[in-house]
Amino acid sequence: MRAITIREPGGPDVLEWSEVPDPEPGPGEVLVEVAAAAVNRADLLQRQGNYDPPPGASPHPGLECSGTVAAVGPAVIGWAVGDQVCALLSGGGYAERVVVPTGQLLPVPDGVELVTAAALPEVVCTVWSNLFRVPGMRAAGLRPGETVLIHGGASGIGTMAIQLARAVGARVAVTAGGPAKLAACAELGAEILIDYREQDFVEELRNATDGRGADVVLDIIGAKYLPDNVRALATGGRLVVIGMQGGVKGELNLGALLAKRASVSATSLRGRPAGEKAEIVTAVREHVWPLIGAGRVRPVVDSTFPLRRAADAHRALEESGHVGKLLLVRD
Repeated sequence: MRAITIREPGGPDVLEWSEVPDPEPGPGEVLVEVAAAAVNRADLLQRQGNYDPPPGASPHPGLECSGTVAAVGPAVIGWAVGDQVCALLSGGGYAERVVVPTGQLLPVPDGVELVTAAALPEVVCTVWSNLFRVPGMRAAGLRPGETVLIHGGASGIGTMAIQLARAVGARVAVTAGGPAKLAACAELGAEILIDYREQDFVEELRNATDGRGADVVLDIIGAKYLPDNVRALATGGRLVVIGMQGGVKGELNLGALLAKRASVSATSLRGRPAGEKAEIVTAVREHVWPLIGAGRVRPVVDSTFPLRRAADAHRALEESGHVGKLLLVRD
């Protein structure tokens, strides 16, 4: 088969459309014929040599895909050849075929086209496992009536987080760059719109909440925003860091955190054990798939690229002009 490989760490041009060995499903796994894969910031980090796949994972980039089950391994129950699926991956989505543990497999939701479904698994699992409760796992536990601040509201994570937060009855504040992106966030349900290029998000949030701040902050930036995120928290607030676009080392004011009785947590999805991923996928299928089927939540896709042109998609993601997800589609 063919897959996108990384010749060496570097820019988008190191991505190559190469002949590689076909994967074989083992016990509890299925082989998926890929229709589309989504592009994530983690893929850029992997391409640059800064985010290696977990042990045993495919070396090829791609953390989510959609497609059709082409073969099933031993001891697989509930899935059959021909099923249309989407999948949370530890790697390997930028390929014609990929092996997936059944615990990370989801049916394509009602009302969603097969290709578009590639935009769902990684963002939905990330948002649900960080904003809402999955048994036995740490999460913000966002509740109806609370205010959540979502940084990067126009990103793939952001567009999904806005919709899910609104679906549970939370009030949504977002940061985004420019009027067009903020308008897209408002259309999805965000009420407090902050242009991070022109406005101080802490001041704007306080003005909009009568000085209270956010009960939950979902942050993809990391170190650069750490002090201001703590300032933005309400008493008893929860800061959840899921990205490092603004650096990995920041200064944390413990006095401010103590005064607010607030908490800071940081999580990632790719490196979680298979059992934890399966629990998250199960919760997503139970709680989020009905919302998608009912039309209350939808995948937001900005644009698509041929799979063999993954380098162009990486350039587009780095330029940050998109709203929602970028997809790679099989020719």
